[in-house]
Parts: sequence; structure tokens; C-alpha cells
Amino acid sequence: MATLTIRDLPEETRRALKSRAAAHNRSMEAEVRAILDETVTPHRFVADWLAAADGLRGEFEPPERSRPRNVDLS
Repeated sequence: MATLTIRDLPEETRRALKSRAAAHNRSMEAEVRAILDETVTPHRFVADWLAAADGLRGEFEPPERSRPRNVDLS
């Protein structure tokens, strides 16, 4: 595993990160890992979306179509 050092982190950002970590019941380090993982893994969104949409599958009957109306373009 790699180590990442972040310098010059604003105090306001550190406080917000600490608060967010506490809300998720994890350390600041674990919170940063989760944020980075969610942010740089774009395929997760597609996989989650497809998994959520899978439950929507079922029988589908398209409605009966009527003839199109005549339009006067003159």
C-alpha cells in the first residue's frame, strides 16, 4: 500500500473532514480513503446504477399506436 502526505491542508477543511469521519464512525484517515476511492473509481457509478435498474425489469407492453394524423404543410 502507498502512503500519501497532504501538506498545507486548511484548518477549515481538516475540521470538516473530522466531522464527516465522525458522522460515518471512522477515522479521518479511513474517511479520506473512502472519499478518494469513491471519487477516482468511475466504474462504480455505472455498476451501481445497473444493479439498481436490474430490479425494474419486467413485462412491458408498449401501448397500441394509432395512425398519425394528416398535417397540412401548405
